[in-house]
Amino acid sequence: MFVLPSCHEIEEWDQDIEGNFNALWKVVDEHYCFFDEKGVDWNEVYSRYHARLSSDMRGLEFFNLCAQMLDELQDGHVNLSSSFKTSYYRKWWSDYPQNYDERLVEQYYLRFDYSTVGGIDYAVLRDNVGYIRYPSFSYPVGHSAMDAILSQFALCKGIIIDIRNNGGGDMTNVEVITSHFINRRILAGSISHKTGPGHNDFSEPYPYYFDPVGEERVRWIKPVVVLVNRSTFSAANNFVSVMQYLPNVRIVGATTGGGSGMPFSSEIPCGWGVRMSACPVYDAQGKTTEKGIDPSENCAVDLDPVLALSGIDTMLDFAVGKILSDDF
Repeated sequence: MFVLPSCHEIEEWDQDIEGNFNALWKVVDEHYCFFDEKGVDWNEVYSRYHARLSSDMRGLEFFNLCAQMLDELQDGHVNLSSSFKTSYYRKWWSDYPQNYDERLVEQYYLRFDYSTVGGIDYAVLRDNVGYIRYPSFSYPVGHSAMDAILSQFALCKGIIIDIRNNGGGDMTNVEVITSHFINRRILAGSISHKTGPGHNDFSEPYPYYFDPVGEERVRWIKPVVVLVNRSTFSAANNFVSVMQYLPNVRIVGATTGGGSGMPFSSEIPCGWGVRMSACPVYDAQGKTTEKGIDPSENCAVDLDPVLALSGIDTMLDFAVGKILSDDF
């Protein structure tokens, strides 16, 4: 049995294949937030997958059927978890160029000589351009760490924040980092919450704001390039959604992976957990970023795999050139 919010009746489901399937479909039906954006007819999905049910299904076979049904949502935030397997939709990034090679950057640009603090690697590249690599927003970042990093770049013309392959993490770190790149309070975006079981039962978007760090800390107002690829997802995608509107920032690379829904978790009778996007988050202009954020104008670039064999990261070189250009 699982319990819906208090404004709903408590529903009981049988422990068999049929009951578990219906419980899974229903909890997604009432809580998932991107049916319209994904163009998914969830009732049609029910009919198609329900027709494949059989009472003698074994656990793994039934799990795989349920996972395939959830894959119809095309959402990396949607997972089904059991004691033997966790489902994960990968096509949001697997059908795109990777556009990142960690060894390439470390060997040919950082020359294995860089500092690390709070999960952030940083160094000064050629042409006096600062470089920050933040692999995951799950790594805690403090204001003191940001002060130390930015202070090292005081004489640099600009900095590159490389969040290629950053799959997200803690949204609190988005605010901490962003606060060092603004000098006034900004509208960071807005969020809606579910108000009922209907697909369009959402509250009005509630705005949220970021404030700059205090004057005793380091603020950076010189040029910034945020370097992204398709595997820039979730909280990293949110960071891009905020930074893209700052006047001294350019987004360089490929369209990000999206993942803008705040998660909700539940459980079906057999004990399997289900996680999904439940609360849509919008950028400062009220736009959804679930399907990703495009690079700034004239800033789309891919990693050339042939040149990469010669130690050249075409995306990182483009970012450096952008910092140094007169028309930033």
